[in-house]
Amino acid sequence: MKYVKACIPYVIIVAVVLLIRTFIVTPVRVNGTSMDPTLQNNEVLLLKKYDHNYSRFDIVVLNYNGEKLVKRIVGLPGEHVKYENNILYIDGEVVEEPFLDDYTSDFDLTSLGVTTIPDHYYFVMGDNRNNSTDSRIIGLVSKDNIIGSTDFALFPFSRFGSIK
Repeated sequence: MKYVKACIPYVIIVAVVLLIRTFIVTPVRVNGTSMDPTLQNNEVLLLKKYDHNYSRFDIVVLNYNGEKLVKRIVGLPGEHVKYENNILYIDGEVVEEPFLDDYTSDFDLTSLGVTTIPDHYYFVMGDNRNNSTDSRIIGLVSKDNIIGSTDFALFPFSRFGSIK
């Protein structure tokens, strides 16, 4: 009986950690260079699983064919997305991408067979536009496939802190 009583605090700690990682926050590793220069390969981020109110340019982690992809939300439900001459147009209006250093090839949402992004779907892209498996290739991403958002780097320690 003493042994069982002694183990109870450890069981509670393990249960709390599992609940936190399952429903609130968990670390996630960047795999690849599709988010360069904002995020680096093997960088560890803190994923917020509880936050499902996504805005333009939020960095999200999504499930795609059993993989976790880290991308940036560019287009929101109800919007038309178009790139022309390296300029982002949302519903015909120019939208600045201050985080972006890379060139974006011309693209129009109609190439995916839609004129506007349907409800509960998002258009996502990597910041390294020439090396990113994103909505231009995989199509629009359902909100159900987005695990959560991230705005904080944990490792390496030289990059510890907020992400923009």
